[in-house]
Amino acid sequence: MEILAEWRYTAWRPHLWSLVEGPKVLEVGVGTGKNIPYYPADLDITAIDLTPGMLDRATALATETEADVKLQLGDVQKLDFPNDTFDEVVATFVFCSVPDPGLGFNEIARVLKPNGRLLLLEHVRSANPVVGKLMDLLDPIMVRLMGAHINRRTLANIQQSQLQVEGVEDMGTGGIFKLIVAETCRL
Repeated sequence: MEILAEWRYTAWRPHLWSLVEGPKVLEVGVGTGKNIPYYPADLDITAIDLTPGMLDRATALATETEADVKLQLGDVQKLDFPNDTFDEVVATFVFCSVPDPGLGFNEIARVLKPNGRLLLLEHVRSANPVVGKLMDLLDPIMVRLMGAHINRRTLANIQQSQLQVEGVEDMGTGGIFKLIVAETCRL
């Protein structure tokens, strides 16, 4: 199942990374490193993950692809970086499993420089009333099976944080998968 899903995401990942300008970038939830092959060569990238096993796999991929990235343990809900550190933060399919997404978005806002950007690829709760309700009903099962919520209202979570949504691109999936760009509002 994951292989079929990743086939779809493979086209989205280079599109997302083509929008990243940096120069100082944080990827949260690097996981096994599926974005590493798409990292632009001229950026200063730090990537974090909560799970040591995932970081081991990402490290192996970074070595194999000769990617210039600093990999380290980290939790998006409690980032171990000073305020105003990064120009951009990137995450792909991470906020479905963050226990407190609002806290994570506020931490991202804190470590972003003024007018910094957050770029996300996320699945979100469908705006279609029938599909959205079905997602709500299936969510407890999916959390137990996969550890991820399928009905997160990610745009609303961002709007309630210290970030401002600047753009949303539907990835052609009936509105469930989105590329979201948000910015810090500080001057």
